[in-house]
Amino acid sequence: MKAFSIRCDSPILVAEFTRPHAMLSWSLTRPGFTSANSVAWLHVRDDDLPLGLDPVQFLRDRMSAAGLDDAVHLMTSRDIRKHHVAEASVGLAAATCLATVGLGNAARVGSAPALHDRAGTINLLVHVDRPLSQAAFVETVSIAAQARTVALVELEWKPHGEVVTGTGTDCIVVAAPAGNPEEQFAGLHTDIGSAVGRATYDAITFGAKAWIAEQPPLGLAER
Repeated sequence: MKAFSIRCDSPILVAEFTRPHAMLSWSLTRPGFTSANSVAWLHVRDDDLPLGLDPVQFLRDRMSAAGLDDAVHLMTSRDIRKHHVAEASVGLAAATCLATVGLGNAARVGSAPALHDRAGTINLLVHVDRPLSQAAFVETVSIAAQARTVALVELEWKPHGEVVTGTGTDCIVVAAPAGNPEEQFAGLHTDIGSAVGRATYDAITFGAKAWIAEQPPLGLAER
């Protein structure tokens, strides 16, 4: 049985669960711990976000108009039709990752903040097939972030002369069924952590390779 169904009706991509799930994210409109039946992406273009527009209210209004008030909301400049899904099972744990990957404002962690003239972000949902404690939720976010970063580093893409590790607007959503007993741990040495890492790594690798393949060649100094 699939972890969630996917509905792609541009400009909105929706991952729908059959029942409410516990979630943790830094979504613009529903950050932190929450409960939801779905996670929804809105595809936007530069013209949609003029200077001075409140992006949070804009996202909230667009999702409300689509009947998705109660979803966890994400916003991306990546064509949502180019989403990627990966699954992994380790021991008794299974994880599924749905991601949209754009690297227009990619950067290396620790580098000086800079304004980029291109939009681009990595938005990912990773689902775990068993209930998680709050601590395990936080640990799962850290595993997904590690997997995203490793996937990018291994591609050795250097648009600014150094390997990128993410973008300035990435967002991670972790979802798990509500209930008991809750798994207390989700680190690298657990089945959950391993499954989450594999699924996230694969989805980000596929997505990043696809995005890079669409770009004009970098200059020799940028490789």
